[in-house]
Amino acid sequence: MQKIAFNKLFAVSVLALAITGCASDGGVTEDAAMVDESQTQEVAQSPEMDAVNAEEAEVANPMLDQTTIYFGYDRAEILPEFKDVLNAHAEFLVANPQTSIVFEGHCDERGTIEYNLALGERRANTVKSYLIVQGVSANQLESVSFGEERPVSFGSDELNWSKNRRAEIKYSSVVANN
Repeated sequence: MQKIAFNKLFAVSVLALAITGCASDGGVTEDAAMVDESQTQEVAQSPEMDAVNAEEAEVANPMLDQTTIYFGYDRAEILPEFKDVLNAHAEFLVANPQTSIVFEGHCDERGTIEYNLALGERRANTVKSYLIVQGVSANQLESVSFGEERPVSFGSDELNWSKNRRAEIKYSSVVANN
């Protein structure tokens, strides 16, 4: 029952974000508002009211919007400016144990393919380990490295390279309750 309520709330949240992000005039269409309202009423009537309210509060945290953690050249240590962001994601995951995430490690184009895959893996695992220390269950976390294969910025200069030295947080499937 709790899984169903979470799925409904997740669907409502995604719909609300899509409507907000895609509306050209900044408004919400009447049909979309009606769908959102009817789904919200359905969730609000569920017995997991406290869990729903807690999740709505977590979704409202603007730190959760930041899903990219940047790293120094040839480094896998978390920079101090990203600790608050990671703490917000940790709090959300602890409060929502059915939610899981994948950490994608990335590198700039310098170095061999093998080296960059290993460095991307270290970056993803560093973020993963940080969240585990913050109390997130290891079952909710997965890491993968793409090395230099998925750049977000093209060019061979420091500005572009710095944008590619990153770990991305991707919220994924619902963890099965065993």
